[in-house]
Amino acid sequence: MTPPGKTICILPQQLGLGGPQTFRNGLAEAFIRRGIKISSNPLDPTNNAILVIGGTKRIAELKRAQNRGIRLVQRLNGMNWVQRVRFTGAKHFFKAEAGNLILASLRSLADRVVYQSEFARGWWERSHGVLDKPQTVIHNGTDLDLFQPGEAQIPVDKYRLLLVEGHHGGGYEQGLFSAVELASRLNQRLEKPVELCVVGDVPLHLKQQAQRPDVSIDWRGVLPHAEIPVLERMSHLLYATDVNAACPNTVVEAMACGLPVVAFATGAMPELVRDGAGKLAAYGANEWKLEPPDVPALAEAALEILRDRQRFSLQARQHALAHFDREQMAERYLDFLLGE
Repeated sequence: MTPPGKTICILPQQLGLGGPQTFRNGLAEAFIRRGIKISSNPLDPTNNAILVIGGTKRIAELKRAQNRGIRLVQRLNGMNWVQRVRFTGAKHFFKAEAGNLILASLRSLADRVVYQSEFARGWWERSHGVLDKPQTVIHNGTDLDLFQPGEAQIPVDKYRLLLVEGHHGGGYEQGLFSAVELASRLNQRLEKPVELCVVGDVPLHLKQQAQRPDVSIDWRGVLPHAEIPVLERMSHLLYATDVNAACPNTVVEAMACGLPVVAFATGAMPELVRDGAGKLAAYGANEWKLEPPDVPALAEAALEILRDRQRFSLQARQHALAHFDREQMAERYLDFLLGE
C-alpha cells in the first residue's frame, strides 16, 4: 500500500465522452481514497510522478518536470488508424495523424510506459520499435460495486442486444451496421423478437441508414455513466463493435454486470473475454482494411450465449471479479508510478 501524502499529476483533465474519461475519473478517485493528492499541473513542486493518459501538448512542461527528477509515465492504448483506410475528411485525417505523432513522441520521452493490453503493446512495438525502459501491461478495471448484477428486469417478451459507444461514426459506421445485421439474423433464428438498443451519439444520417423494417432499434443517445449498469442489467447481450480495440471499458463493465459479451476476435478482445464470459467469432476478413466481417459467424456465437445465458452471465461476473477490479488496477498503477 502506497503511503499517503504523495502527489500524482494526471493529464489531460478532460478526455471527452466514453472510456478515457471514465478511466481517468475512476483512477483519480481510487488514488484519493488512498490519501494521494491529484494535481493537474506538471510543474506542481509537490508532484511525485506524472501520468499522461494518451497524449498531451504540454511537452515543454513535462520536460521541465523530468529535469527536476519527476518520473513521467505514459498510459497508451492504440493508434489512430481508420483515417488511413477510409476517408473521414481532411480535418479528421490531419488531426488523427497529429495525435499519433504526439503519442509516439511522448512514448519516446516518458520514463515508463503502461499499455492497456498486450495487443496495444505489440502494435506499438511493431510500428515504432521496442523501448529500452520499464514497461508493463495493465488492463482497465471498473467499479465492481457500481457495475454488478442487480434487480433490473430483463425483458421476457424480447431479446435486448445492447451496443454502447461514446460516438458512432468517424469511420466506424461498420460496427453499427453489423449490429443491425446481427439483430436481423437473430430475429430469423429466435422465437422472440430482438431489439437493438444503441447508446451513444449517433448522427441523424447514420440512424436513417441503419433503419430496416425487420429490426427494432431503440436509440438511447448519450447517457450518464451511472445509468449504463442499469441498462446492462436489463439486456441479454452486449455486442462490442470496436475493431482492434486496445481495452474497451464497455466490455469490462458489461462483464462486471453479468452481461455476456459477443464480439469479433480482434484487438484485445481475446485477452478480455475469456473463461466463459462471452463468445468471440473470427472476423473472417482483413479487419485492418475494414473489410465486411463474418456476421453469420457472429450470430452463431450470440445464439450459443442466448441458449445458456444464465451460465454465461455467472461466468462473466466471476471473470470480472477475478481480473477487472478497479482497486487492484489502481494498486498496480501506484506501484508503477512510485515504486522501484
